[in-house]
Amino acid sequence: MATRITKKAYGGWPNCISLDNGLVEVILSTDVGPRILFYGFRNGANHMHLVPEHAGRTGDEDWVMYGGHRLWHSPEERPRTYDEDNFPVAWQKIPNGVTLVSRLDEWVQVEKELEVTLDPDSSRVQVIHRLTNRNAWDIELSVWALTVMAQGGREIIPQVQDGPELLPNRSVALWTYTRMNDPRVTWGERYIFLDQDPGAATPFKIGLPVPDGWAAYANHGQLFVKHFDFDPEAEYPDFGLCSYETYTNPDFIELESLSPLWLIEPGEAIEHVEAWELFQDVPKPLSEDDADRLVLPCVRRERPAVVAQAATKEAKPKRTPGRKPGRATSKPADA
Repeated sequence: MATRITKKAYGGWPNCISLDNGLVEVILSTDVGPRILFYGFRNGANHMHLVPEHAGRTGDEDWVMYGGHRLWHSPEERPRTYDEDNFPVAWQKIPNGVTLVSRLDEWVQVEKELEVTLDPDSSRVQVIHRLTNRNAWDIELSVWALTVMAQGGREIIPQVQDGPELLPNRSVALWTYTRMNDPRVTWGERYIFLDQDPGAATPFKIGLPVPDGWAAYANHGQLFVKHFDFDPEAEYPDFGLCSYETYTNPDFIELESLSPLWLIEPGEAIEHVEAWELFQDVPKPLSEDDADRLVLPCVRRERPAVVAQAATKEAKPKRTPGRKPGRATSKPADA
């Protein structure tokens, strides 16, 4: 049975698209964005956080948070990263999903596109994030996929386990407001746990390489898993190492995967692929042994093939002397 694609109102926006296979539903906005506003089991809780005071807003002159899942470009800079996505997007149906294309910002000139499909028979969602350089010159960017999750859950990030005995095998990027003794974070031997706490007073953010290519979030008695690619030879944003970042404040927590840095020629497009899954009846892991028992079996179930396919793409940036970005070798996108 194919995924059902219909129009509906949601979250104050009248022109949304629903992808529904009878098990889970994905809702995307066409009034602003591109944005994914809802992902959850059918008639169940939304695993994404939406900002209540931003519901239904359109046409703002400045960037608006909204919530949900968004597409950015890294490294983070103002105003480039914060180009407005407050206007209607072009969209079209594809098999089991839709594509959403942003209005082109007249100054940034980077076109954003989401290609979202829902497997007809499972909770699996594939999200292809695509950035196209519409400038007349080369630009250096990473594709940045940010999922704003609902309050009250626990994030699980796997740590690197192997490496040479006498050399370091892990690194982490810290922001000016990050406190390593923050009570929301647990630095384990095999995992990092980060709790979303509505009572917290300050934000918290870290970035790191995640060679295992996944992160998870336990909430509502369910587990959200995000799969993504990792290239050990590539240059990533933020000290050259961050394929994954996470940010939390009192309102939400963000699960963020990033592509390697690319040097993108005019008319050229780069892509970054995520695959999502939801699992029922998974409580929050309270210990690393809990994570081994509750989370790993979900992650290791027939890993979504799209991630393996993304890892074999020919157009991959490579590390070069002087820490320069890679040059995309994919075919230029249609102008």
